[in-house]
Amino acid sequence: MSRHRMILAALVAFAASVLLDGCGPFWVNPFVTVNDSPLNWMEIHYYNTLDSSRKSIRRVSLSLSGTGHVEVKKGTSKLVSDDFAKGYKDDDWQDIRTQRMDIDPRHVQDIFQDLVNRGVLDREKWGKAEKKKKEFRRFIAVRANINNVTYSERENIFEVDPDLAEYLLDTVRQFENPVWRR
Repeated sequence: MSRHRMILAALVAFAASVLLDGCGPFWVNPFVTVNDSPLNWMEIHYYNTLDSSRKSIRRVSLSLSGTGHVEVKKGTSKLVSDDFAKGYKDDDWQDIRTQRMDIDPRHVQDIFQDLVNRGVLDREKWGKAEKKKKEFRRFIAVRANINNVTYSERENIFEVDPDLAEYLLDTVRQFENPVWRR
């Protein structure tokens, strides 16, 4: 019987070493130095329902690319935040305006670094928000890939980290109504 246990123990040790070989910790440092890469991107989605008499929701979506390409979508259509939205029969389906611009990629990298320094990739804070005590009529969410660290949460950042949410909203406002220089 002891021989069978030794063989079983050896097999378990071998399997564990094969499965765990090369594996690192499952967490990723959320405070990284952003590299200059065209593969970095970030999307910020903002919804506002402050006026309760409104039927539709004001939506703004900001998409930043490491190449310097910026896209801002505004309107009440679901297409603002979801390119594959359904509901083409809705009254507000056509209410979407899109602006595209190209800026210096170093400026985008600075924006990414500033947001990373403020904790936008920090997954530790998610799920630790207090139970909803009040209704938030503003919603902001982020999806990103920075230095191959992907991030996508559906929670309202106003509930989890209001300071970060306000800074994200300020970032959206930087590009919402651009002033063109000649």
